[in-house]
Amino acid sequence: MTTELETELLTAVERRRNFAIISHPDAGKTTLTEKLLLYGGAIHEAGSVKARRAQRHATSDWMAMEQQRGISITSTVLQFEYQNYHINLLDTPGHQDFSEDTYRTLAAADNAVMLEDAAKGLEPQTRKLFEVCKLRRLPIFTFFNKLDRPSRDPLDLLDEIEKELGLQTYPVNWPIGTGDRFKGVFDRRGRKIHLFERTKHGSRAAVETVIELGDPRIEDLLEQDLYYQLKEELELLDELGTELDLDLVRSGKMTPVFFGSAMSNFGVELFLDAFLDYAMKPIARNSSAGELPPTYEDFTGFVFKLQANMDPRHRDRVAFIRVCTGKFEKDMNVTHARTGKTVRLSRPQKLFAQDRESIEVAYPGDVIGLNNPGVFAIGDTIYTGQKLEYEGIPCFSPELFAFLRNPNPSKFKQFRKGVSELQEEGAVQIMYSVDESKREPILAAVGQLQFEVVQFRMQSEYNVETTIDMLPYSVARWVDGGWDALAKVGRLFNTVTVKDSWGRPVLLFRNDWNCRQVEGEHPVLRLNAIAPVVSGLAVSAE
Repeated sequence: MTTELETELLTAVERRRNFAIISHPDAGKTTLTEKLLLYGGAIHEAGSVKARRAQRHATSDWMAMEQQRGISITSTVLQFEYQNYHINLLDTPGHQDFSEDTYRTLAAADNAVMLEDAAKGLEPQTRKLFEVCKLRRLPIFTFFNKLDRPSRDPLDLLDEIEKELGLQTYPVNWPIGTGDRFKGVFDRRGRKIHLFERTKHGSRAAVETVIELGDPRIEDLLEQDLYYQLKEELELLDELGTELDLDLVRSGKMTPVFFGSAMSNFGVELFLDAFLDYAMKPIARNSSAGELPPTYEDFTGFVFKLQANMDPRHRDRVAFIRVCTGKFEKDMNVTHARTGKTVRLSRPQKLFAQDRESIEVAYPGDVIGLNNPGVFAIGDTIYTGQKLEYEGIPCFSPELFAFLRNPNPSKFKQFRKGVSELQEEGAVQIMYSVDESKREPILAAVGQLQFEVVQFRMQSEYNVETTIDMLPYSVARWVDGGWDALAKVGRLFNTVTVKDSWGRPVLLFRNDWNCRQVEGEHPVLRLNAIAPVVSGLAVSAE
């Protein structure tokens, strides 16, 4: 017999859609995010992402450095209601130096939207993030953006996805012209032509004219050559293209494809409507207690992100929790899987970039913000009922290393606090020399911009000026078996040993050749490019 709670959970899960947007820098991710919020009624006017002081800043880019540079370097959560759906949009960093933050965010997503520049097609960062989506078996929806600029042939773009990513494609809509002649799209779901009128900077919803394919008015609204080209291409798609198969979409083997222009709002609402119909609702997740459906009655969730100082006035630390099963309720007591301690979840918040409001309940698929007084780490599981843990979130091998120095001894406490909090939220990996006389932290990053962000935030949030001294290493490897395994092999050449923030040994090498040399000389020494998972089950190191 179905309980009242089961019925409540089933209803809540049916309404929820949770997704992350992935893209290469400059594909227009922040702009698309803004326009989805615009059509979802979450904002009334879309902010431009250009870094000009006179313009409004994008809602999703809240950090001062992002607003100055017009780039996304943190991931945020944006929640809104649209057509009876409750949507959790996980906005990821657009810059490749922050791909690890994107990976962590994808751990909390049920669907991914792959955004591509229609003039460039697949780009390196997109390919890299696609592999992460594939690893997590996420359904992928493709949006080709910037059709209002000169673009590649749409059929070539589809062909590239099929050949390079091994995904079947199904165009849900089809562009009518490109560049200055981009007039709108043909919606294959409704079999109607949608012609758009440009609005100033696309800050308001686009005005559109919707007509049937054979409507005689089309001759007055569309140039003859564009109309004939559209009909030819649609015949080709209908004859040679594949049928839409939602089972293939939801298993990550077929991608529904959309064309449009986020900047001018062309095709954005059509995409949102189709996406909500096709996307996966919150799914079952693998845990130490087996695969748990979202309607499992006990509450469970995991921490996928930590962020310090989202509100500079309160110097807060927020833990982002993905609700996986059951019903979250304010002030509930949960067990913290890593420590075994009981934690009271007070002051839960609904997140909208840096804006927050208090909430009473949340359901599977939702992301909530919790005040984090140093209790949570990335990958932590919290639960009620039987003990369990979800899969952990690994750290990747950094490629840049530098000492972070504090030239002002009077700021020692602020320096130590800043380093500790930025390390906790995963803004950068922190390592330390095994020589106790060298107490400065070693920053270990994927990209140079991470160093700049750390220095910027140390100055703006902790009032500490810092200097960076680069180190001549580009490869890090964790030692399987820890300090005991390292002691057994004796002295090593062409490497330096440091310890990570959990006190585990890490070998730093100048290059891959040095790394392979040490492995060849000591075959019993097993080295890993991915750090051992601290919280949660071990995940595969693919």
